[in-house]
This record gives sequence, structure tokens and C-alpha cells, in this order.
Amino acid sequence: MARGARTADGPPARRRAGVPSVLLKYVMAVTGAIMLLYLVLHMIGNLKIFFGAEALDGYSEWLRTLLEPALPRTGTLWIVRAVLAASVIAHIVAATMLARRARAARPVRYAHRQPVRGSYAARTMRWGGVIIALFVIYHLLDLTAGTLNPNGVHGAVYDNVTADFAPSHWYATLAYVIAVVTVGFHVRHGVWSALQTIGRSTAATERGLKTFALVFAVLLTAGFLAVPFAVTFGLV
Repeated sequence: MARGARTADGPPARRRAGVPSVLLKYVMAVTGAIMLLYLVLHMIGNLKIFFGAEALDGYSEWLRTLLEPALPRTGTLWIVRAVLAASVIAHIVAATMLARRARAARPVRYAHRQPVRGSYAARTMRWGGVIIALFVIYHLLDLTAGTLNPNGVHGAVYDNVTADFAPSHWYATLAYVIAVVTVGFHVRHGVWSALQTIGRSTAATERGLKTFALVFAVLLTAGFLAVPFAVTFGLV
């Protein structure tokens, strides 16, 4: 169709301007990989609670002094936080732009349109992102700043965690479980989408990618949930 030619149902067709959609998908894949790497390392660090207070508190202190004296105390942590914040912002912006373009590509609402097949995670990515964002704010105020933590002693990570997930503090455990399960759905869909974007999957490999994404998400979710459940049921 020539530029400026009219479509059958509306105004002249225009060439889409702005960042190419394929580049936005790569931004989402790369930033998602950064956040996923952080989640994996964070989960591994959390599991040190099963080795006792000294192991978990020592690991926390090691993070604060990492790369000293080349960097000041907590310098590495702040670099990680900055990279994560930039990744989250870029991820959200790219996702929003892609969602708006998808809606704009279907300007006409049909009265009897067949529902599009899709997984639960794909249909709820937007609300899942909202739940995760709200939980991150709570989590930072709880276990990082200590403001909302029942113990709230800086550096006493083991005591703070066990106080947070004690049976009497069941609502914090419930919020954590909901958020982690939501992350699991998000990761499952995100890993699969990223592998498709980067690897250009075919029909022959799609099933394998879906299986890998599901297993990865289940293991990550189980790793994070092990801590609150262990504390609640007195295993640590």
C-alpha cells in the first residue's frame, strides 16, 4: 500500500514512528534477565537461614563490605540497587509501550470476537506487576529499612526474618506467599517470552521452552517460600 493511501475502513495508513517493537522486546528480555539473576542470587542468600544465624548474618555483612576498599562500605549494594531500579523502569516502560501498540493495532471492537487463547500468567501480567511493585515497597520497609519489622534491628537479619514470619505475624507471611506466587507466574511467562525473543523459537522447540520456564519458575518459587514456611512451622 502506498504511503498515505486510505484503508477500507478509515483514515490514511501511516508508518509507525518511534522505537521499533522488536527493540522494545529485547529491552524487556535483557532487563528481565537482570532482574531474574538478582532473584536467583537473592534466593540462594535467603537459604542460608537453614545454616543458622551466624551464616545468614555473616552473608549480609559480606554483601555490605563487598569490593572494599575499592568501593566504600555498601557501595556494591548501591550499584546493584541502581542497576535494578534502571532495569525495572526500562522493563515497565517497554511493556507499557508494547501493550499500547497492541491495543492500537486493533482499533475496532467486534461484538462477537473469539477469545484469544493464552495462559493465566499472560492475561494477568499487568496486575501481577502491580502486586509485585507494592510488595517490593513493603519488603524494603520491612526487611531492608526495618521500619515495619517486628524486630527491626539493623544487621540482625536472622532475628528480623524469624520475627517477620512468626506464627503471630501470619499476615506478613500471607502477603509474602501471595507476592512470591505472583512472581512465579510472572517469571514463568517472562522466561518463556524472553527465550522466544532471543532464540526465535520454532514449533518444534516451543514445548521444551515452556517446560523449562515452568520448572524454573516452580524451583524459584519453592526456594523463596521455603524460608517463611520453615520459620512459621518452627524448622529454623
